[in-house]
Amino acid sequence: MTIPQSYFPASASRIHSIRMTTLIFIALTAGGILSGCGNSSTTNPEKVQPGETIQSAPDTASVALVTEGQQAFRFDTFGDEQLWTGKLGLNDVIEKKVDPVTALKIGLKVDADVLPPGILEKVDLKSPATTVALLKMNAIVGVQATVDANDHITQIGVTCALCHSTVDNSVMPGIGHRQDGWPNRDLNVGAIIALSPAIPADKKAVYNSWGPGKYDPRYNEDGKNSPLVIPPAYGLANVKNETYTAEGPISYWNAYVAVTQMGGQGNFSDPRLKIDVMHSPDQVTPKLAALRAYQFSMTAPAPPAGSFDAAGAERGHALFDKSCVGCHVGGSGTDNNNGTLHAPAETGVDAAYAMRTANKAYRTTPLRALWQHAPYFHDGSAKTLTDVVTHYNKVRTLNLTENQQRDLVEFLKSR
Repeated sequence: MTIPQSYFPASASRIHSIRMTTLIFIALTAGGILSGCGNSSTTNPEKVQPGETIQSAPDTASVALVTEGQQAFRFDTFGDEQLWTGKLGLNDVIEKKVDPVTALKIGLKVDADVLPPGILEKVDLKSPATTVALLKMNAIVGVQATVDANDHITQIGVTCALCHSTVDNSVMPGIGHRQDGWPNRDLNVGAIIALSPAIPADKKAVYNSWGPGKYDPRYNEDGKNSPLVIPPAYGLANVKNETYTAEGPISYWNAYVAVTQMGGQGNFSDPRLKIDVMHSPDQVTPKLAALRAYQFSMTAPAPPAGSFDAAGAERGHALFDKSCVGCHVGGSGTDNNNGTLHAPAETGVDAAYAMRTANKAYRTTPLRALWQHAPYFHDGSAKTLTDVVTHYNKVRTLNLTENQQRDLVEFLKSR
């Protein structure tokens, strides 16, 4: 059973062709399909040079700019339909094979605020036609589609929100109110890409190996495979470089992801990585300032009441100040704001991803709502905060007792 036309609000029954922006660490690539988009350099006012800090103070952003950034974050594709539709053919795959049950299983989320009351009780959640109807209503978070009068998907693209938003599951798992900035650790990006008939078998195997909540933002550039956990996009206001390896500031990474990963039609240049891409018109650069303003406005969510032991957290705070603030410094929680980077051996983490980047080292990751986004470290190798503390107690020779380690965990849960 599909959703009857009468259930669509008047504004939703028309064809959707809203374009969306993309964000920082997300992205979705398609192996070698994304290479060779063009050659030249960015020449507009928002040009982002490697390592350049272009963000402004968060409190200087106007309400209008933040609102514009929210729309970009949620609904702007930067013209990436040329990839997801034109090269990958996912519009046909979704229309014929992806029912809502499958969509939820691979981590896609549904915005409950878009749904007419009682609609879920009246539709067939095992029919791909229902997925098409949800797309026509603009209800699937981070996915934009153009649906024609015959309910065929003619264009499909993705946005920042695909990887960096989730929902609160208030209706059912995977369906609820939007939570922008929260990493979608249920999202199986690789499995989505692997649905494409354009992807050869060897690359499908790589994509399917990533699993939920992970993505490799360089696989299409260098052919190597060391996926990262999708990071949160909240709590960035005091953070200069929002990448695990600190190649550049927030807008640098937004542009990298938009152009080289999502397939957006914009400009990005970094000689260190031998990437130099230009499109005209540039659909990415004009959105970077607003997108950054919205990201700066998203504060890290507070831990739920009763989720940590307050007395233990207080004791753990003292231990943190003694053992951890050398790297997790000040309000930002990272010494990278002062330009510091750490060799992989210094922190005992895997070096594979760092060796593929411009800096060959990792920045100290800010401590943002740690209770909310396990697993930890760039590659998700620490499944819990207990694993994090155990790791550093050994690698950094902190000599903490078991009780002290438990207290430090309680403090981290309170961040």
